Amino acid sequence: MNPLIEQFRRYGSMSEQLEEELNRRITFHEGKKHEYFLKEGQTNSSLFVIESGFVRGYFIKNEKEVSTWFGKENELIGSILPLYSGRPSFENIQFLEDTAFYAITSEDLHEVYNLHPEFNVIGRKILEFLCEFLEDRIISFHTDSAEIRYKTLIAKNPDIVQRINLGYIASFLGITQETLSRIRSRF
Repeated sequence: MNPLIEQFRRYGSMSEQLEEELNRRITFHEGKKHEYFLKEGQTNSSLFVIESGFVRGYFIKNEKEVSTWFGKENELIGSILPLYSGRPSFENIQFLEDTAFYAITSEDLHEVYNLHPEFNVIGRKILEFLCEFLEDRIISFHTDSAEIRYKTLIAKNPDIVQRINLGYIASFLGITQETLSRIRSRF
C-alpha cells in the first residue's frame, strides 16, 4: 500500500476511484543527505510522506539557520505557503539522511480536490492537524522552558539525538549548543 494514501486514510475514508486517482498522481522519490526538497523562494511544492529518512524545515535569519521542525517516517510533510496558497516558500526543507518518500504535487493535490469532493474533507482535517501542531509549537515556545521543550522533543522523537546534528536541535529549541549540552547533562 502506498504510504501517502495510508496517511490520507487516517483523516477519512476514500472511495476506490479516489484511491486510483491518487495512485496515478503520487510518485516515489529519493533524496540524498544534505540535498533539498524545497528551497526558500520556490513556489512549486508537494505534500509528501517519508518511507525512510529524516528531514528538517528551517529558515535563515541574520545569516544563521533556524530549525523550525523535523520530519521522519510516516509523517505528512509539506511547506504550507507554496503548497496551499502558491506563495513563495519562506523555509527550506533539507534531507538530513538519505530519504525515500512518496509525494503528490500541489497542482495534482488541487486537481484531486476538484475531481473528488470527498477528498476536501481529508484535506480540511490535515490542515486542522497542521494548525493544531503549529499552535502547540507557538504556545510551547512562549510558555515552556528550554528544558521542557527538550523533554517534549525527546519524548516524541526518542532517537533524534542519534540521527541529527545537535546544532539543529539547539536551533529548534531556540537555545545555544552550550545550553543544550547543560540540559542534556541533567538527564
